[in-house]
Amino acid sequence: MSTTKESSDELNPAIAIPANEIAPRKRHTMGDYLALAIATCGVGYFPIAPGTLGSLVAVAVYLPLEYVVRTVVTSPAAWLSAEAYWVTLRLLLIFLVTMVGIWAASRAEKLLRIKDPAVVVIDEVAGQMTALLSVPLIVPGWLPVFSAFVLFRAFDIWKPYPIRRLEALESGLGIMADDILAGVYALIINSILISFYLIFAAPHL
Repeated sequence: MSTTKESSDELNPAIAIPANEIAPRKRHTMGDYLALAIATCGVGYFPIAPGTLGSLVAVAVYLPLEYVVRTVVTSPAAWLSAEAYWVTLRLLLIFLVTMVGIWAASRAEKLLRIKDPAVVVIDEVAGQMTALLSVPLIVPGWLPVFSAFVLFRAFDIWKPYPIRRLEALESGLGIMADDILAGVYALIINSILISFYLIFAAPHL
């Protein structure tokens, strides 16, 4: 008997795996349904591109936080000194989302009896937040956020080495790890693009 390994991305087809690889939970508890609610982030059951919607949830969390920081820190000169605190805040948030995501995704997997269920998008939230670490306060506007979003979605769907290998890690850890690494790849590329912008374009604006 087999079950399927799903994906939140429509370009990655489901893969059949032995059902006995997923230990069932004999009784459903409130904790199970709380985990499912966290794992799906309110958009996981959407029939079209739930992974992309998970990324948009991360952007929706990021933008108000950035707005508050920019409201409090009004001087561009002060943005540089505030940058370390801003990065630290986001790192703590990513750590929290990742730890909760590992727990929630593991329980959701057992509840649904599906390996890496497509409805679980908390991994996309954590990965997109990681990609958004590349966006500095010194560069205002929507373009660096948009490029971080596009790059993360590209790496999450493409899954270059060794992202796909991380999916083999146990349960929720594997679900979260590959998206975190996709976010790191997007962070690196977006940081390079922003650096080029600051070096060549910003002085002339």
